[in-house]
Amino acid sequence: MYDIATRNRALELLAQGLTVSEVSRRTRISRWAIRDWQLRADQGRSVASYRTAPCPRCATPPTIPQPADRYAYLLGLYLGDGCISPVSDPAKRIWALRIFCADSYPGLQTECADAIRAIRPDNKIRFLKLVGCTEINSHSKHWPCFFPQHGPGKKHNRTIALECWQQELVGRFTEPFVRGLIHSDGSRSTNRVRHSTEGGERWYEYPRYFFTNESADIARLFTDALDRLGIAWKRSNRNNISVARREAVARLDEFVGPKY
Repeated sequence: MYDIATRNRALELLAQGLTVSEVSRRTRISRWAIRDWQLRADQGRSVASYRTAPCPRCATPPTIPQPADRYAYLLGLYLGDGCISPVSDPAKRIWALRIFCADSYPGLQTECADAIRAIRPDNKIRFLKLVGCTEINSHSKHWPCFFPQHGPGKKHNRTIALECWQQELVGRFTEPFVRGLIHSDGSRSTNRVRHSTEGGERWYEYPRYFFTNESADIARLFTDALDRLGIAWKRSNRNNISVARREAVARLDEFVGPKY
């Protein structure tokens, strides 16, 4: 085990332009250790600790990610507007969890980052500004363990199914799961309807929720969750789910509400 001064000295040599092999020869430290410290520094993690918190899914026996309610919320965000992709060299098996949040809702960006931080507190979180939205990402070797729905191609072109442990977790924490789905691919808006009467026209306004997703599997996860909560819904078209009954909207307002 190398002390912190030795680790920082190796990083200083790298910063001077020396290669990993040259630093290894000068310091008699293995190239593997130097690369590990370099990766930690690049990811904004402390080089003082030897390893991050263990992955609950890699444990024996595997356990459910904690806190479970924050994971359920993050799962909803991932299924809606997230993806997992390799970072630089795929052989390093470092993955980036990327969640895309519209800049119109800065509060949701903060909540997304807080959920990631709660699940993997040792991992750095980055905010990358894009056109009209912000990519919130975090690097880890274990994101595919947390989100086994990861795979090649777009989600709506492949099967999306929850693992047994995820089904159990979503069954217990259905509200934060629905909240994450709506925060990613849903909205709450006011619908205006014109009604003709003998005395002329009258307009009626009422709030409703929409959930839009191209994946039939993800839409089914959403409607199954609404069914568990006793919330009435209708399919407006192939990829749109509407919640418009007064009592159903009121129920969603209890734990979702307008985006912010």
